[in-house]
Amino acid sequence: MKFLNKKLTICALTIATTATIVAILGNSATNKFNVPYSQIPYCAVSPLVPSSITFANEEIALTQQDRRERMDREILAFTYSHINTLLQIKRANRLFPIVEPILKKCGIPDDFKYLMIIESNGDIYARSTVGAAGLWQFMDKTARQYGLEVNNNIDERYHIEKATYAACKYLKESYEEYKDWLTVAASYNAGRNNISKRIEKQKEEKAINLQLVPETSRYLFRLLAAKEIFSDPIKYGFIIQHRDLYPTLPIAKTITVNKKIINWPSIAKKHGLTYLQLREANPWIREAELPNKTGKEYTILIPDSSRLHYNPEDTKAHNSKWVIK
Repeated sequence: MKFLNKKLTICALTIATTATIVAILGNSATNKFNVPYSQIPYCAVSPLVPSSITFANEEIALTQQDRRERMDREILAFTYSHINTLLQIKRANRLFPIVEPILKKCGIPDDFKYLMIIESNGDIYARSTVGAAGLWQFMDKTARQYGLEVNNNIDERYHIEKATYAACKYLKESYEEYKDWLTVAASYNAGRNNISKRIEKQKEEKAINLQLVPETSRYLFRLLAAKEIFSDPIKYGFIIQHRDLYPTLPIAKTITVNKKIINWPSIAKKHGLTYLQLREANPWIREAELPNKTGKEYTILIPDSSRLHYNPEDTKAHNSKWVIK
């Protein structure tokens, strides 16, 4: 707990600013200017921009002026959006163990888990103003196109595994067209038609060199910045202990249903759960009943009701770099 024992005045400094100052000025009780940390007024420190970053096994140089400034903007946004960034890391501890194996199985670079993060902030229930939903922010039409069920009773855009498989299908199709993973990411935001037209008109091969609308331009560097921050949160001032992270849900078993469900709350009670707890484990269930006129089979996760209590000792860090020792 050496970071927390340096007598830093948290009321005078945000935790993020404090840790950044520690990283820049030194790790002793007083810095090289011989000023106790407790006497440093509130200030905002600009984090260093890396000279390059690797994404999907390709090294992206960031020394070019426009790239450096675009990366700088997004690193600043992550560093000083304390609530969002902290929540993203906490949620990732629960989500990455589920998502990473699917990306690997589908042949999608592991770095695309950060695309999921910038799409939804790692919020399973995320829904945009235009109707995109879930971790991967599918519109309903696109979701159905990639095999997800979307209706009043079931919305598989909120199904972590199925939505991730659907996203992998889209990403794989895009890679077949562009042969460049960062351009694939741009197409996820702006659409393939849009990116392809810009590549043709601007006579470039990679999205990072394209003149894009501000939203997509920022999207690419937000993706790179997310990887940078998640790779070493402490470097950017995020002081997290393992007990702060969100644990994976303790699933006791699965059950299958292939008929009409009149009342999901009754099924939850049968397994010692509340309807809320059943829905938390199966967020794709959208109503308290399921007509299921076609007899489709659904797999339902049943949490272990005896372990649905916070226990800091049971909470493990998925990535050791996310937490202080």
